[in-house]
Amino acid sequence: MTKILIIGPSWVGDCMLMQPMLTRLGQRHPGCRIDVMAPPWTEKLLRQMPEVHEVIINPFPHGALQLAARYRLGKQLRTARYDRAIVLPNSWKSALVPFFAHIPLRTGFVGESRYLLLNDARKLDKQKLPLMVERFAQLAEDAQSDIPRPLANPKLAISEAQRNAALRKLNLTLDQPVAVFCPGAEYGPAKRWPAAYYANVAQRLQQHGYAVWLIGSGKDKHAADEINELAGSHCINLCGRTDLDDAIALLASAKLVISNDSGLMHLAAALDRPMLALFGSSSPQFTPPLSAQAQVIKLDIECIPCFERVCPLVHFNCMMQLTPDMVWNRLTPLL
Repeated sequence: MTKILIIGPSWVGDCMLMQPMLTRLGQRHPGCRIDVMAPPWTEKLLRQMPEVHEVIINPFPHGALQLAARYRLGKQLRTARYDRAIVLPNSWKSALVPFFAHIPLRTGFVGESRYLLLNDARKLDKQKLPLMVERFAQLAEDAQSDIPRPLANPKLAISEAQRNAALRKLNLTLDQPVAVFCPGAEYGPAKRWPAAYYANVAQRLQQHGYAVWLIGSGKDKHAADEINELAGSHCINLCGRTDLDDAIALLASAKLVISNDSGLMHLAAALDRPMLALFGSSSPQFTPPLSAQAQVIKLDIECIPCFERVCPLVHFNCMMQLTPDMVWNRLTPLL
């Protein structure tokens, strides 16, 4: 049995985009065991993926070297006798544990001059592989091989029992069709559609008989409170009240999702929910929602994508000029 260790990404959305690579590894190595080392906040998502055998918590904070601790963890993992490691982050630090674990084949893109740590270091052709999901999938192939196309979309499925358990836990019902709003974006405010715009669309949906649920982390609660207040306090603000399993169950219950470019956007796409994905500073040419049910809405202005956390030009036109009327016009055929 081939044993593979994946050093996973730090973001929930990127973990979802990793799944087609895991599926491809299973196709190329039937019966293989795939373990993923990833941050604790991605653990529940990874445990939802049937391709993942075990999740190893990555204990190292972002930016922390902690060389001795990385050595100890790598030495501890030697007993697992992995045949191969695939390192998805591009940092030098992320390749240390597989090196210390003496894993014989260590694959990843060149990144921060990691030639010593990776013995299968690949040069990334960004033109040939414009999408993040394609770049991850390429690492499942031999160095000179192309990824099979079309590449499968990420997929999540939850049972009715899981969904009902989350609804009971949060005292929610499906008496009305549900629109889920995902108003946060962990990366920064340049990816967030204004609260007043969300509130405007929420009021219109409520007039059409929809319940509006706002989901996100505790960091998104203030923005969600503002949306709810501006929408007449008729939304249900669940930000900070759900874990990742709950969020997946709530998204699976939605008739409609409106989301910024965020991890929750990728989860909704993997659940095949009808969705409008709102893009500002980031690019759907790199991390689009991968679902036939998802529609991207963005402006065509010269300053995007800038990929900045905060608008460097201050005006924030990429989101301010993306009006509620524009979103509503795209939304109405989905109702």
